[in-house]
Amino acid sequence: MKRLVLASNNPGKLKEIRALLAPLAIEVVTQAELGIGEAEEPHHSFLENALAKARHASAAAGLPALADDSGLCVDALAGEPGVHSAYYAGRDGGREARDARNNARLLEALQGAADRRAHYCCVLVLLHSANDPQPIVAEGIWHGEIAHAARGGGGFGYDPLFLVPGTGRTAAELTAEEKNRVSHRGRALAALIARLRNENRA
Repeated sequence: MKRLVLASNNPGKLKEIRALLAPLAIEVVTQAELGIGEAEEPHHSFLENALAKARHASAAAGLPALADDSGLCVDALAGEPGVHSAYYAGRDGGREARDARNNARLLEALQGAADRRAHYCCVLVLLHSANDPQPIVAEGIWHGEIAHAARGGGGFGYDPLFLVPGTGRTAAELTAEEKNRVSHRGRALAALIARLRNENRA
């Protein structure tokens, strides 16, 4: 596999995935670069949403497709925002504005909460074709806690609130290289790459 379409228009995800796949010399193009619109994500699990996005992008592009569905799951909120992480506080505005609103809503929801445990979850689905009967699926989990205030200018999404265990820093205060080594997406991609190599399908 030399080229695949990424079923996401999230620039943060694209940057991380391109960096992590660089050792395999796989060219990653986004669905937006190919004029492909985003798929609907009506499902209640990361896996179902990732599979729907991958099949949509692969069918439209005629290429292998990689889809990522990920989000933040907060213990005190019964796993919310979960699959609704990207639009937790609504769909209006650009990505940065939505991220700021999402973070503000999360802090409000956790006001006074003693339990601030949370984890990021990433599910990756790789299809060799739109009708691939054996999708390659990999999952990564990154445990942490929710800070009381946003810190750091890196990353995206909830990173300014996500405290990384043992570091005293939020995910937004890590360098890109540090984050890729330990993040949910980094772990999921490492597992995916191992599967590809083991199955000799790369």
